Amino acid sequence: MKQQRGFTIIELMIAVAIIAILAAIALPAYEDYVRRAKVTEAFTALSDFRVRMEQFYQDNRRYDGPGLDGCGAAAPNSKGFTFGCAPGLAPSQTYTITSTGIATEGLSNFIYTLNEKNVRATTQLGAGWNGAPNAACWVRRKDGTC
Repeated sequence: MKQQRGFTIIELMIAVAIIAILAAIALPAYEDYVRRAKVTEAFTALSDFRVRMEQFYQDNRRYDGPGLDGCGAAAPNSKGFTFGCAPGLAPSQTYTITSTGIATEGLSNFIYTLNEKNVRATTQLGAGWNGAPNAACWVRRKDGTC
């Protein structure tokens, strides 16, 4: 009679338990990594918008115009954020652009701003991020650092 070879049910259950523990540790870290990458997209779009606003200002000597919400430049493109712009009174010498995270992209409650003086601010952070809003920088990490 041949002896059968293979794994016992106990051995398989132990292997599945080990994989489940590793997944429980790795999944939140991965989700945080993806969220940080998406947040960086907002910073890039805001910086690009500022450059386009300065180009518009050089041509027109004002920030208000036919672009995003009455500002001179068109809205940035972003999958994870929506943008709004608030120019000062016409002829505008000031503006503030705001990027707001889209909830379906896992970015609810992330709000960043930038103005004509290149003042960067974090006005709201998403759930699970330990830092507080910061009026002096864009918070880039879960621990609240800029």
